[in-house]
Amino acid sequence: VTKGQFIEMARESGKFDEESLEFQKRIVDASGLGDETYVPRTIASRTNCSTMKEGREEAAMVIFGALDELFQKTRIRAKDVGILVVNCSIFNPTPSLSAMIINHYKMRGNILSFNLGGMGCSAGIIALDLARDMLQANPNNFAVVVSTETVGYNWYPGRDRSMLIPNCFFRMGCSAVLLSNRRRDFPRAKYRLEHIVRTHKGADDRSFRQLHFPPQEDEQRFKGLKVSRELMEIGGDALKTNITTLGPLVLPVSEQLLFFMTLIKRYFIGGKKEGGRNGGSNSSRSSILKPYIPDYKLAFEHFCVHASSKRVLDELQRNLELSDENLEASRMTLHRFGNTSSSSIWYELAYLEAKEKIRRGDRVWQLAFGSGFKCNSAVWKSMRRIRKPTSNPWLHCLERYPQPL
Repeated sequence: VTKGQFIEMARESGKFDEESLEFQKRIVDASGLGDETYVPRTIASRTNCSTMKEGREEAAMVIFGALDELFQKTRIRAKDVGILVVNCSIFNPTPSLSAMIINHYKMRGNILSFNLGGMGCSAGIIALDLARDMLQANPNNFAVVVSTETVGYNWYPGRDRSMLIPNCFFRMGCSAVLLSNRRRDFPRAKYRLEHIVRTHKGADDRSFRQLHFPPQEDEQRFKGLKVSRELMEIGGDALKTNITTLGPLVLPVSEQLLFFMTLIKRYFIGGKKEGGRNGGSNSSRSSILKPYIPDYKLAFEHFCVHASSKRVLDELQRNLELSDENLEASRMTLHRFGNTSSSSIWYELAYLEAKEKIRRGDRVWQLAFGSGFKCNSAVWKSMRRIRKPTSNPWLHCLERYPQPL
């Protein structure tokens, strides 16, 4: 749908007053989303679209589509899969989505299946971490990781602006990834998983409440996902913790030494400034105490940063001192598909593959944020040059990208 069609669908539902519609229009216009994102038709319905029936139909549509393509491309049978991990944050029916997949594909009875819920947009990397652990404990196996989120089931029909924001960003999408620890699959593998670093700030009350369903309904007795005004600050703190752990694993020694020396310098000079407050101007203090930002472009050739919103991507680019080219995949994914939650980092990797940008030995950094508050990183190394695939979500529109936003 186009941005205009999205607002018209919201108007047709009869659930929003003009003030709420105008607010959503302003958010969508500044969001970085384009005019080809996907939403379920049910959001235009005058009846309740947040039902189990609608949620299952939407989930089945995107999940089975992704898995059909995965099995076709990899030429493996569903019965060959020994480990299945599914993550969907808000829609968690009984039987689970993993059980729905097993039933649909008639997968084997001894499959190790897991269904992760409530873990936000960074759950794709958490699911990946679980699949890796299960593969380490179960040799000679295939693992499939499915990441998705439903839009209709999470649709908020009220007037609370902090709950209307997710309506404007989240769109339909799904990814399915095949992992293997079988020796004979090594020659045809595209990537090797190098590192996973997970950061959880849930012990802090402010971080815990950044993205959450409040225990009480709004004044109209509707429930919705609430976005805090402090989200950028909390996200920045989680990112700092995550990259501090990731840095020693991936950065060249020269960058690690510079970062460590800057920390020591800030510690001692900061102490002197505390002891003698009248010494030096404020500007000189800030320049001396400015933290050193390691050059992550020396560690990675490609960046897949969760495409949550234009503002978040702009802030990340500024803080990590990345180029427009580094964030091209993220911005184009946001424009073409919107915020598809935990699957967005895989749409970004698909963009890099479609553009034939990945060569043998290249390192890819996937970075995602989620409720709780969590910040998770996955690092991949390309095992070969990735040629333009015959099946890819970008192929029908690739010639139009990149484009200015």
